[in-house]
Amino acid sequence: MFLRFQSLKRWQKLTLIGAILIGVFGVGMYAWLFADLPSIDQLQAGMTLPSTRIYDRHGRLLYEILADSETGGRNTAISLESIPQHCINAVIATEDANFYSHPGVDVVGIARAVWINLNGGEVLAGGSTITQQVARNLLFDPEQRAERTIRRKLRESILAIRLQTAYSKADVLALYLNQSYFGNLAYGIEAAARSYFGKTAPELSLECALLAGLLQSPSVYDPLTNLEVAQDRQELVLDLMVQTGTLTQAAADGAKVETLQFAASPFPIEAPHFVMAVIKQLERDYPEALYRDGLDVTTTVDLDWQQAAQRIVNRQLDALNHPAIGGRTPANANNAAVVALDPYTGQVLTLLGSPDYFNEEIDGAVNAALANRQPGSTLKPFTYAAAFDPTRPDAWTPATMILDVETPFITRRLESYTPANFGLVEHGPVLIREALASSMNIPAVVTLSHTGIGTMVNLAANAGLTTLTGNTDVDLSVTLGGGEIRLLDLVQAYSIFPNGGYRVEPVFILNVTDRGGRVLYQWQHQPLNTRVIDERVAFLITDILSDDSARIQGFGRNSALNIGQPAAAKTGTTTDYRDNWIVGYTPNLVGGVWV
Repeated sequence: MFLRFQSLKRWQKLTLIGAILIGVFGVGMYAWLFADLPSIDQLQAGMTLPSTRIYDRHGRLLYEILADSETGGRNTAISLESIPQHCINAVIATEDANFYSHPGVDVVGIARAVWINLNGGEVLAGGSTITQQVARNLLFDPEQRAERTIRRKLRESILAIRLQTAYSKADVLALYLNQSYFGNLAYGIEAAARSYFGKTAPELSLECALLAGLLQSPSVYDPLTNLEVAQDRQELVLDLMVQTGTLTQAAADGAKVETLQFAASPFPIEAPHFVMAVIKQLERDYPEALYRDGLDVTTTVDLDWQQAAQRIVNRQLDALNHPAIGGRTPANANNAAVVALDPYTGQVLTLLGSPDYFNEEIDGAVNAALANRQPGSTLKPFTYAAAFDPTRPDAWTPATMILDVETPFITRRLESYTPANFGLVEHGPVLIREALASSMNIPAVVTLSHTGIGTMVNLAANAGLTTLTGNTDVDLSVTLGGGEIRLLDLVQAYSIFPNGGYRVEPVFILNVTDRGGRVLYQWQHQPLNTRVIDERVAFLITDILSDDSARIQGFGRNSALNIGQPAAAKTGTTTDYRDNWIVGYTPNLVGGVWV
């Protein structure tokens, strides 16, 4: 072979070497572009998968989370005939003006994008047609979609041409409009119409221009967070529609000055803070099935109770800020949280993390029910429960007398600490029953000094207030709120009093099934077996906190804590009324509020 090659003329040698190089290059290019290239037969597999649906305890839908999305969302596919022509025109004018004339790839657009990218040294412009976007979103996996390389662009173009050969323009357009992400957890034009405008897609008119503008960057042009930028983008889309001849200038000018009426909430969801807590648990327990298979999840929350809590919170905040009684100072209260659970099962029946999840002025999306805050005097019952422990040789009782007078203490830091009561009033000798019911500060610190900080903190942590154990700075002031806790944990901890002294774990989910009906999880009631305090101590604390006579010195006769039926309650307030609490319970329910 070598001798035969040697016998060839020079031009023949060069031709042969060139052919070999071209062949090697061609094979390399083919492997570079076509190796592992997805088949268009996988198109259906890439489409939005069944949603995971989250329900309340009575089967009412709280939220629908898209199975194929890390962020969650919802998707309802509709026929192309159901989509208003304005929406079709707006999307084509914005995303792919030559959609009906190219074979899936716009050569002019790609050449322009390549020129921009070569000059910039990186991928700065896309130039993707609608067909290319469908190929990218439905055939590439998330890692491939995230690539910004020439190779991905060329592979995307190959798939687009194959798609356009196998599917009609109408089919491709329907796929695009039903699968594209419009922001705020809305996938597809129908979900977008409902999320932004509270209407169905067929009811849309020139709102379509705003929705079409979202496709390029939903987060940047989000009208719910940046209306001015979204309106600028909407005007650009209207101008593009005029340029393509699908809208008159007069109609565009009219749409630019029209005030859009957005939906009351950015996306359809009930009990949002509770739902987000449920989703976190599902992501932990069923990370693959949640976003792949679609689940039906029945939760513990009662939607009627949840909605009632939200109405009451907003009404009470308004009353605090606009007092009807003359002379009262507006409270400037702008946030609140509510938790209610069953003290025997731990089932969370209500969890309200703020008055309005979508109110950015109060950081409404922050779940105040799970935020660490100083608890004020709500920890006093645990201090007295530790003192009542019948296994102590020096156990106290509600009839034990304490001096409520100015008393200096030495802290762990060897510093002097002298607690004071609210209003700087002292009561002299008082029974523990009165001291706890009326929330006197000095007797509580005296009691904590007697029992020991570690004893009280361990008891509270065993009941559910685990954040206290991680705080090495707690001192005698902890019984007055000198530590940070979460409202959910506080309500959980208070459950030891009505249930006879046992710890319960908060429960959010009753059952989980996949779309095939297979039960993945079913909550089973387990007998309470982790004892925190003696049942007699639990009874004594409950008896004190429900004694309306014993709290006269602190709250007066027939205070708001007397609700007309047997119920125990404890308040807590921090300096300058920054954090205000109340926890109350009946034999079958524990509820807590933070304002």
